[in-house]
Amino acid sequence: MQFKIPQPMKLEHDELHAELVKATKEPGKLGDAAKAVAKVLHEHFVKEEEYALPPLGLLPLLVEGKVTSDMKDVLTMTDKLKAELPQMLAEHEAIVAALDNLAEVAKEEKKMEYARFAEKLKLHAQTEEQVSYPTAILIGEYLKLKLNK
Repeated sequence: MQFKIPQPMKLEHDELHAELVKATKEPGKLGDAAKAVAKVLHEHFVKEEEYALPPLGLLPLLVEGKVTSDMKDVLTMTDKLKAELPQMLAEHEAIVAALDNLAEVAKEEKKMEYARFAEKLKLHAQTEEQVSYPTAILIGEYLKLKLNK
């Protein structure tokens, strides 16, 4: 079974990435601050799209009570997320620190769209910490119970 990131989440990731790419093309301190964000964010986004967010694509099926044996393959992802959650949260701390710097530089340079972007990305990280990651892990735990694994 193929596990897909819910479309709205994928689009949000793509939009955030595009905004960051735009910021990295700014000259001087602003571009440098954006590049620092990109450096700490890239591998993190890859991990999220590899194993943290795809389990969420099962939610509509699970809400309908549909549990099938081929869903067990998602356990590799959810177990990895559960094991690596402390690292993912530590990465968020580094990302937020870089975003705080980006917001400060953006305000100094009166480029408020980048300060707003930094705040939006920080809120995105909080949503992942408080909703997306726990939900993905719970999907795995639920399937273990349902599939007796």
